[in-house]
Amino acid sequence: MELDERKMKILKSIVRTYLETGEPVGSRTISKDAELNVSSATIRNEMADLEELGLIVQPHTSAGRIPTDAGYRLYVDKLMEEKDRAVMDVRDMLGARMDRVENMLQSMAKFLAKNTNYATMISGPRYTENELRLIQLSRLDSRHLVAVIVVEGNVVRNKVIEIESPVSDNEILKLNVLLNSALQGKTLDNITLMLIRRLKEQAGDYSAVVGSVLEAVADAISESSEEQPDVYTSGATNIFKYPELSEGSKASGILTTFEDKEQLLDLMNLPEGGDGSIQVRIGKETPLQSMQDCSIVTANYELEKGVRGTIGIVGPKRMDYEHVVGTLKTLMEQLDDIYHKKE
Repeated sequence: MELDERKMKILKSIVRTYLETGEPVGSRTISKDAELNVSSATIRNEMADLEELGLIVQPHTSAGRIPTDAGYRLYVDKLMEEKDRAVMDVRDMLGARMDRVENMLQSMAKFLAKNTNYATMISGPRYTENELRLIQLSRLDSRHLVAVIVVEGNVVRNKVIEIESPVSDNEILKLNVLLNSALQGKTLDNITLMLIRRLKEQAGDYSAVVGSVLEAVADAISESSEEQPDVYTSGATNIFKYPELSEGSKASGILTTFEDKEQLLDLMNLPEGGDGSIQVRIGKETPLQSMQDCSIVTANYELEKGVRGTIGIVGPKRMDYEHVVGTLKTLMEQLDDIYHKKE
């Protein structure tokens, strides 16, 4: 939806004033906005048009107006299009790269909760493009080999392989060289039928062993991809600062969700990618019933190729979107700098 400049300014003024006060906004209040410089009568006419468009609503007779979900949506979309705003530098919080990623993510969650006065959640990194790091075949006994398979993130899987006849140490060494030369650094998608056929041909009498190892590699990569990441949260009790969320059943539902790892991961379920792009879900755009009185702002982060997670901020629909989006954008930039992702 496109509005002319004056209507957009009035909508922005209504949203910002409502964010600050939590009270319906009248034309007289809007007329004091220095950017507008128009009469209260003109503002009332424009507000009537905005109401017809479904962007604002009058909660009861003789009251001012408050934004609808559609009004918030248009405000947020316009906010995203504007030039990035300068917000406080978060480099001091991130500091030098911490030895343990989980410590950094927990610190980040606490920082965001304190900085925004909303609840925050951060999913730990997942290895979305798991690569094979190492295959090590060794003898278990005369009838069995053990394959140690290491994939991205130092996830280790062991597979016992039955063999029809003993294999010499020299042949085991050759198989290790063959498998690692062909498969090291490969993802599951990179292991094609042509590659499998060539490996089996090169293995000769040991093609069955190679076949068993390849099955184990596929299982190891798939299992590590399916593992659920940790979730780091902070500031859940900040919701009590907002009357529209602090009422018993609403507050209870939100707090319960913050204690449920699977539901939080559903909330942070963004499309693949770690480009730092930000998504905003307002009201019923949120998939969980318990969160439909909230807005949720989320962004993917990427620490290195294929190592991704999501940052989320939860607050009322009258959230200070400008501050939250600005803070997240700056945080993404700082993470890029720290992890040397920029060219």
